[in-house]
Amino acid sequence: MKISFGAKLGAAALLASAAMFAGGIASADEYPSKTIEVVTHAGNGGGTDVTTRMMMLRARRELGQDMVVVNKRGGGGAAALEYYKTVPADGYTILTFTVGHAAVMAKGQGGMMIDELRPIARGTDDPQILMTKCGAYESAEDFVAKQKEAPITYGVTHLGNIDDVSAFMFTLKGGMMTPKMLPFDGGAELATQLVAGAVDAGVLNLAEAGAQIEAGEICPTVVLADERMAKIGDVPTAKELGIPVSFSTVRGFAVHADTPPEIAEKIEAALLKAMSHTVYQGFLTSVGLDSTSVAGSDVWGPQIQTTVNEMAAALKELGFIE
Repeated sequence: MKISFGAKLGAAALLASAAMFAGGIASADEYPSKTIEVVTHAGNGGGTDVTTRMMMLRARRELGQDMVVVNKRGGGGAAALEYYKTVPADGYTILTFTVGHAAVMAKGQGGMMIDELRPIARGTDDPQILMTKCGAYESAEDFVAKQKEAPITYGVTHLGNIDDVSAFMFTLKGGMMTPKMLPFDGGAELATQLVAGAVDAGVLNLAEAGAQIEAGEICPTVVLADERMAKIGDVPTAKELGIPVSFSTVRGFAVHADTPPEIAEKIEAALLKAMSHTVYQGFLTSVGLDSTSVAGSDVWGPQIQTTVNEMAAALKELGFIE
């Protein structure tokens, strides 16, 4: 029986497709076989950059491949999202996702939506802290009372993002005067300028002002969290002051939503094991956090979605978005 040219062509195409499919399975089984990029929106030495590098110290061993940081600065996270959207969904590029990206998405920037990402693991859950120059206020209650009399200036590292949203919502919910905002390039510069008196208060994390806190120059005044932090247990939360505000700088990792499941699961297992190691746990302790910061996709996924929703609601209430 003769087989037509068309039938032969169809059979050849089918065999080629089967070979490609088999090759895809083989490459997934062999993952990773080359260097893995981890994309951040922060510059070298920033909190997100440091968190990423600390995770990578052990993760590269768990995965058996080198990992490199790719810094894509700009737009508070928009540039990183725009870049990430262009890379293949093959697990060789991981995104360090933060609350900054949540704000960017809430504003419709960056070219990506939350459902285009698959959450992998959380690395830090770092409460925002309102800090002041030591001696400027008698207490947290005095800090609040003074702002009901006259507005003060807050130092932040972004506008229309977690830092100024935190301060705006704190003063709004607390019945205080609308504050002025002064942006700085990073937490280190902000901490220095807070000591110099350029601003009355700063929205910072413990790691960003660690040296000045130890020197007695900067005092954590109010923690924007549900519970007090162990390392600064004498500092009250906003909720203890009757102000229902809670914001954290969350940092974690994600890949494209259509990344092969077996690859995504392998990455998650490796990152969780890496961040459970004493090296990463020591890093958490050094910045005033603990092991509860580390969480898998079952916790991190819903938190990402909630963070985007909450940022959208806050930005809308403050007039940043319609």
